[in-house]
Amino acid sequence: MSSVEEFRAEFRDWLRADLTGEFATLRGRGGPGREHEAFAERLAWERHMAAAGWTCVGWPKEYGGRGATLEQQVAFHEEYALADAPARVGHIGEQLLGPTLIAFGTPGQRERFLPRIVAVEELWCQGYSEPDAGSDLAGVRTRAELDGEEWVVTGQKIWTSLAHASDWCFVVARTEPGSTRHHGLSYLLVPLDQPGVEVRPITQMTGTCEFSEVFFDGARTPAGNVVGAPGEGWKVAMATLGFERGVSTLGQQVGFRRELEAVIDLAKRNGAAEDPLIRDRITQAWIGLEIIRGNALRMLDGVAAGAPGPEASIGKIFWATWHRELGELAMDVCGADGMLAAGPPYDLDDFQRLFLFSRSDTIYAGSNEIQRNIIAERVLGLPKEARP
Repeated sequence: MSSVEEFRAEFRDWLRADLTGEFATLRGRGGPGREHEAFAERLAWERHMAAAGWTCVGWPKEYGGRGATLEQQVAFHEEYALADAPARVGHIGEQLLGPTLIAFGTPGQRERFLPRIVAVEELWCQGYSEPDAGSDLAGVRTRAELDGEEWVVTGQKIWTSLAHASDWCFVVARTEPGSTRHHGLSYLLVPLDQPGVEVRPITQMTGTCEFSEVFFDGARTPAGNVVGAPGEGWKVAMATLGFERGVSTLGQQVGFRRELEAVIDLAKRNGAAEDPLIRDRITQAWIGLEIIRGNALRMLDGVAAGAPGPEASIGKIFWATWHRELGELAMDVCGADGMLAAGPPYDLDDFQRLFLFSRSDTIYAGSNEIQRNIIAERVLGLPKEARP
């Protein structure tokens, strides 16, 4: 048995033994549009994982991880999804900030923050998008100024995932007055539980509040909480985005496949599968899912070689559009029943939630329009889009 197969079997056996008892009811809980479900219980589950050494498995051992290879990390995410284990609550710290600190942080920053991410003692959110700078990150206006030994942060972030449940936020802010675009930005670690920070959850079409607005009005953080040198925020922020599209995408596809199978099962039960157009769309959805997986594996080849290629942007456009279209297919398979809430006042079933939440897939983490510009300008070398 190879080391990957041994690792996969070890984790699968652990899940089978531990996702039981008080945690058994958490199977399938949480996820997009359902982050409110059993949050405290899922946090307890993740801390249980940490105690057994199953968080941050891809991190080097000296930082509390298992030093898992890329192939082992893929196996981890696939087995977690196959077990229908609950949605993670600490994934932003584990998958985004942690690798960023390992790559760019100081020894003091690593010592302060990494152990608490591994133990799921502190939760993180990402302070990138703003009302006038969504996918165009270089347009941020949030500013930070040094006042003695502290940064003073003023501005607004929006679409901040899980901010209402987070302890800290990594914030891209403009620290050089008069700078424009990607110049003069810094990457700051800012505590949220302080005067000068207001978090306002945003109610979405699903009736839930995964995203929030975050207002900084003189919020403070120690001068040492800048990752990389002041002014290097663009480089650090781009590295974080690279970590965002990593090995977890293959686990994501297990969830996509489960959703597609549920749509197919419903089509068989309610007779929608008798419609040749529905059958054709189901076939196209299945083909699309195989393409998503193939592109993800190609992307991971680039990651393993140390140079992620254009597959990351290509993959984001493709899976986001595919998932949105799956939600539309689900509604057409449901027929007229899809127009009715399962219960008062606004109790959605899984297909309705899939349809509504997947509308955001082509917007967050880089909108389709921005991804197309990246591919056109940076990969294909086409002339840059005209900008004011």
